[in-house]
Amino acid sequence: MMTTTFRVFAAIGLLALKAAGNPLENGVEATTLLAEALGIRFVEGSASTLIVEREGREYVVDLATRTIRENGSAITNPQLQQTPSSSADGAAIFRQQCSTCHGAEGKGLQSAGTRDFTDPSIRATLTEQAVVSAVKSGKSGTTMPSFAGKLSDAEIRAVSLFVQSLGSGGQAAERRDGVYEAPDDYVYSLPTGRGLPRRALYVNFTHRFAYNPAFSGRALGDMLLGLDGFAISSFGFRYGVTDKLSVSAYRSPTAIGRPIELMAAYQLSGELNGQPLNTTLRVSVDGQDDFTQNFTTNFEAIVSRSVSERAQLYFAPTFSLKNRRLISKPGALEDAPPNLPGINSFSLGVGGAWDIRPTVALVAEVIPTLYHGRELGIHRPAYSFGIQKRVRGHAFTLGFSNSPGTVVAQRAGTRATFLNNESADKPSGLFIGFNLMRRLR
Repeated sequence: MMTTTFRVFAAIGLLALKAAGNPLENGVEATTLLAEALGIRFVEGSASTLIVEREGREYVVDLATRTIRENGSAITNPQLQQTPSSSADGAAIFRQQCSTCHGAEGKGLQSAGTRDFTDPSIRATLTEQAVVSAVKSGKSGTTMPSFAGKLSDAEIRAVSLFVQSLGSGGQAAERRDGVYEAPDDYVYSLPTGRGLPRRALYVNFTHRFAYNPAFSGRALGDMLLGLDGFAISSFGFRYGVTDKLSVSAYRSPTAIGRPIELMAAYQLSGELNGQPLNTTLRVSVDGQDDFTQNFTTNFEAIVSRSVSERAQLYFAPTFSLKNRRLISKPGALEDAPPNLPGINSFSLGVGGAWDIRPTVALVAEVIPTLYHGRELGIHRPAYSFGIQKRVRGHAFTLGFSNSPGTVVAQRAGTRATFLNNESADKPSGLFIGFNLMRRLR
């Protein structure tokens, strides 16, 4: 509440500071800032719909019909509820008349340039009035024809209600009960395997302050739990090619060998689709010195299961071909990392997340290396724990760990080999770190 109040006053103050400029531009800018401060988004292409955010949830406000529903939930106005017969009629009409351009599931076709009606940001614009108007009159500048005279008013209303229900119908709502939706790509370093919407783009930042333990050592009270120390900062991008297939590219810095990771992931099953488990297969290649040497190929199966809508467990068995011991790169910054022998390894990551508030979760994970751990210098498993905050389009995790690596080949390694100190991966060697994820589109 205090943050919102501050942002509102900041927006008003900005308008006052720029009052001498163009009044129209200042008014538009202030409106944008005030809307953001109040958690309000205007829906492009709609003059009667707003999206309001409260406590990490989004609500669609339709001023024309005076209805409010959660973004991603079913239509809540009883007058707009579909009867079984109207739902079946609408689905049949959509299948016959609309699926050629919009796809059988209403997710759009790239070849036809049509939109994904199951995307929450698109669904927010699909008021009954807007859909009925488009079906009756068509859309100029597109291949969308007019169906006036071809369909009766009752048929037009049935298909418009079906379009509004796509991605949020009663069956989807039932399946969503008791299902935990991971807000981030990572528990901390362990992957959650969550899927991405088609064409969605995310960026991930990770910081690991591995050189300074958070709870022991000299004068650490002046170093803010190690946050004043040197960080291993990594970042990457992840893109949804389809609703099931995603690709990503990720890089870690010179201090840890300059690895670049290229990955493809495919979601086989999902609880939101009524299946008992979330299952994702991932294949990645990590190459050190900016993808020029010390290549490691990784195969992962990420399986998760909701305990309730507030908690989820994660399992990530990982087989790595030609893995390398995790070390801090010696020599000058510009020097190449040393060529280390490749060692095949197998690790089994286990993690969990538990929401203690609607937008706040406690997270924990452990990643023991079960095959060739000793050869990689791993004497104690990598483990982490922390707290995770979700806000619309963002996730922030603050935690403690004994592992500085975040690419697949390095996440099971610990500070012991990284600092060449056998006791550095004990609880006294835990260090602070954080993750930041943001959706760009």
